[in-house]
Formats: sequence, structure tokens, C-alpha cells
Amino acid sequence: MDIFSKIAAGEIPSYKCAENEQFYAFLDINPVARGHVLVIPRREVDYIFDMDDQELAAFQLFAKRVATALKKAFPCKKVAQVVLGLEVPHAHIHLIPMNSEADVDFRREKISLTEEEFKEIAEKIQKEFV
Repeated sequence: MDIFSKIAAGEIPSYKCAENEQFYAFLDINPVARGHVLVIPRREVDYIFDMDDQELAAFQLFAKRVATALKKAFPCKKVAQVVLGLEVPHAHIHLIPMNSEADVDFRREKISLTEEEFKEIAEKIQKEFV
């Protein structure tokens, strides 16, 4: 079981933002912006395009719902969707509130948040998730 599967199963603590039977969304602990969320399938699959069409469509629709909640919780011009991440062998989508493309620069220094700030951010997103 990989680290993201352990997070979705509750074996490793996370700042949960949303979930259903198939997918789980939680805050990135090394965020590039306040409200940086990771969306994952509960099923272990390394590469997003290894998902069958139905699962991939459901994954995108779930991510869309999370992005809508994120935009309400953290007003911004758009919510960026980024698919990368070779460091964890588990498909995932980064959702990042953005007002400029610079807000989605993964090379810049990550922001530091306290545990209270993480909890507050996750709760704001959860409240907006419908």
C-alpha cells in the first residue's frame, strides 16, 4: 500500500477536504499556495491515463466538485489543475487557487502553514463541498 492509499484509508493523518467511495481530496503538506489540494483515486493506480475511461471521467468530475468548493472557500480567478508528480506512484491531481500563473510555480519555495492554518483551510473547503 502506497502513502496516498494509507492517507485515504486513514492510516496516515491528513487534512481532508472531500471524499466519496472512489476518491479522496486532502491538503498538500508542502503547498505552493493556501488551499493547495491533492485529489486521488482510492484505487492504487500509478498513471492517470492507466485509468479506464469511466473511472477517469468520474475522477475529473470529483475534482471539478472539489475545485468549485475551493474557489468558493478561496476566491481566485481560476483553480489550476496540474497533473504531475513522479515522487509518489499514485495518480493525483493538484488543485491550486490562482490569480496568476506564478501561483502555480512548483519550483518556488513552498509556503509554511501551522497545524491550525491547515485545519482552518480544510474546514473552509469541506463546508463548501456539495
